[in-house]
Amino acid sequence: MLSRLDAERISRRTDFTGRLMHSLKKSAGAISKLLPLIVGAILLVSLLNNIIPKSFYMTLFKKNALLDSVIGSVIGSISAGSPLTSYILGGEFLKNGVGVGAVTAFLVAWVTVGMVQLPVEIMILGRRFAIARNSTAFFFAIVIGILTMLIMPLV
Repeated sequence: MLSRLDAERISRRTDFTGRLMHSLKKSAGAISKLLPLIVGAILLVSLLNNIIPKSFYMTLFKKNALLDSVIGSVIGSISAGSPLTSYILGGEFLKNGVGVGAVTAFLVAWVTVGMVQLPVEIMILGRRFAIARNSTAFFFAIVIGILTMLIMPLV
């Protein structure tokens, strides 16, 4: 015959298993709903990276601290991909005469702002938070680009 303590242990074990199975089912449902959006965002990012040639970026920058930082942030916001790619592009920009402030703003925006992923982010995190996060990241990408351009001559 089971003691009261053994009965409680068995009850807790089956309760834990039930909660675990319920959590796994909810998680699988959430992933199955988000998977098409994530795949779509990845495909859109790949398409944009292949449509816009790298030489196009070089014609945009005019050696103006504020304007170049804004342009760098805009391009970084709509370009997406792995950070490794952004560093390679940033290096190419610097080799082709693009200012360090514009490249810094580009890199910061590339990593922190996600306009292509915004619909998925809104769905997961909520409209207000996603827009506030992206707006703040965009603003600070410009600020960091300008500060970098001001600080680099001192170094």
